[in-house]
Amino acid sequence: MDDQSLRSKASQATLISLVELEPAPMESLNVDKDLPSLPDVQADGALSDSTPSLKASSTSTPLGLSGSGSGHSSIYYLTRIQRYTSYTFTAFATLHLATTSLIPLAARSVPASESYLLLAREIYQTPLSEPLLVGLPILAHVGSGFALRLVRRAQNLRRYYGDHHDHHPLDKIDEAVENPVIHSRRVAGGYQGWPVLSTVSVSGYVFTGILGAHVFVNRVLPLLAEGDSANIGLAYVAHGFVRHRVVSWVAYGLLLGAGCGHMVWGWAKWLGFAQGAGWRLERHTGNVRVDKMVRQKRRRRLVVINGVAAAVFGVWAAGGLGVVARGGETLGWVGRLYDGLFEKVPGF
Repeated sequence: MDDQSLRSKASQATLISLVELEPAPMESLNVDKDLPSLPDVQADGALSDSTPSLKASSTSTPLGLSGSGSGHSSIYYLTRIQRYTSYTFTAFATLHLATTSLIPLAARSVPASESYLLLAREIYQTPLSEPLLVGLPILAHVGSGFALRLVRRAQNLRRYYGDHHDHHPLDKIDEAVENPVIHSRRVAGGYQGWPVLSTVSVSGYVFTGILGAHVFVNRVLPLLAEGDSANIGLAYVAHGFVRHRVVSWVAYGLLLGAGCGHMVWGWAKWLGFAQGAGWRLERHTGNVRVDKMVRQKRRRRLVVINGVAAAVFGVWAAGGLGVVARGGETLGWVGRLYDGLFEKVPGF
C-alpha cells in the first residue's frame, strides 16, 4: 500500500469522526437549520464517490434554506409558523393586558373597568376574529412546537443511529472508534434522540396548560352552561378569588409567571438577543480578558431579559392581582350564576 492511499484513508476517517460526533447542547445553536446529511459509507469504510462534500451538505442560509438547492425544509416552515403566530397572539395579549390590568390599575375599580373589557371584546371575541386572533394562532404555535421536537428527534435518530436505531453508524466503520458518549447512552437506554428541553419550552408547556384551564373557566364553560358569556367579566374573576381563594391565586400566579416569562424570552429569541444569555461559558479562548468580557455579556443579557419579564409580570399583577382579585364577591342573581358555574369546574 503506497503512502498516498494511507493518507487518503486517514483523511476519510477524520471526516467521518468530525461529522458523526454528537454535538453538545449550546444555547446559541441556530435551531432553524436541519442537520447536515452524513456521507455514504461503503462496506470497507471508505467514502462513496457519489457522496457530496461536507461543505456542500452543510451549507445553508441564515433563513434555513438547504444548501443543495432543494428548497425549504420542514424545520424552516415549522419555525416560521411558530414565530408568526406568536406575533398574532402578542397583539391579543397586549390588548388583554390593557383591559385586565392597566385600566383597572388606573381606575382602581372593577365596575369602572368592565365597560372597557366589553369594548375590547368587540375586537377579539367576534365569530371571525376570535378564531383568527386567538384560537388558531395558539393551536398552530403549540402544534408547530411539538412537531419541531418530533422532526429534530427523527433527525437525531437517523443521524446517530442510522436506519436501525439499535446500531450506531460508526459500527459500520470501526467498532473500536465508536463514540463513547452515544454508546453509553445506548447501553443505558437513556438516549432517545430528543433535543434538549429549554427553559423557554418548559415555560411554554406550563403556560399552555394553565391557559387552557383559564379559557375553559372563563369562555368555554359559560358557553356550555349558559349559551353565551355576556355576564362574564372582571367581576366573575373577582368573585372566584373570594369563593376559591387558594386555587385562584395559584392558578393566576402560574398563568402570569409562565406567560410573561415565555413571551419575553420568546421575543428575545426571535430578536436574537437570547443567544448567549446565561451563566455558562461555552468555550474558553485562553485569554482571561476575553473570557471575562464574554461572561459579563452573557450575564448582562440574562439580567436584562429576566428584568423585562419581571417588569411585565409586575405590571400585569399590579392590576390583575392587586385590583381585580380584590374586587370582592358579586351579590344577587349574578353572584348565584357565578357560583353555579364554579361548581361545574372540576376541583373547585
